[in-house]
Amino acid sequence: MAKKSKKYQEAASKIDRQKHYDVEEAVALAKETSIANFDASVEVAFRLGIDTRKNDQQIRGAVVLPNGTGKSQRVLVFAKGDKATEAAGADYVGEGDYVNKIQQGWFDFDVVVATPDMMGEVGKLGRVLGPKGLMPNPKTGTVTMDVKKAVEEIKAGKVEYRAEKAGIVHASIGKTSFDTDKLVENFRALQDVLAKAKPSSAKGTYFKSVGITTTMGPGVKVDTSGFKL
Repeated sequence: MAKKSKKYQEAASKIDRQKHYDVEEAVALAKETSIANFDASVEVAFRLGIDTRKNDQQIRGAVVLPNGTGKSQRVLVFAKGDKATEAAGADYVGEGDYVNKIQQGWFDFDVVVATPDMMGEVGKLGRVLGPKGLMPNPKTGTVTMDVKKAVEEIKAGKVEYRAEKAGIVHASIGKTSFDTDKLVENFRALQDVLAKAKPSSAKGTYFKSVGITTTMGPGVKVDTSGFKL
């Protein structure tokens, strides 16, 4: 294991490794112990009591955070005709020309939205977009006829979430420059969505553990005992 820097060790010493903090304390502590010399992202990791090998326990979706993420998302929309006009708020709007560009290695975008009638074309990019988590999906609202709403939500701070193999959901809830209460609001919005997404077949403790950290900073454990389902 790589040796942690002195700066990291000093920051980590402010955190009681045995303690689980309430959300407000955890967020404030994560901000305080950020060691990046830039406006770092504040990340949360929820370890859920689910078995992702079972189809009915694969959790995936999206949520619009009330205070955004602090990150500007570049949106590419695959649409034609009137729907392309409605997607005017996107950074890029097109059809087959963008399929060709991506096949040639172009990736100057963060989110892809497509109308259902364009998925035949977009499907050609499955092998390239899939591994990068960029393939449009109805569950995250990125395959839709309402492209105007989709673009507006993404620009407003919509984040996608997906449980990894171990049942962990990672997501950004903002930046260290955000006020603590704004980050807490974002945290609660994501927590509520995950609570509602609990599969009926999932047994035992659902929120097994939760941690908050910043880019390059130490993690802070969150007390989940008061989490509602």
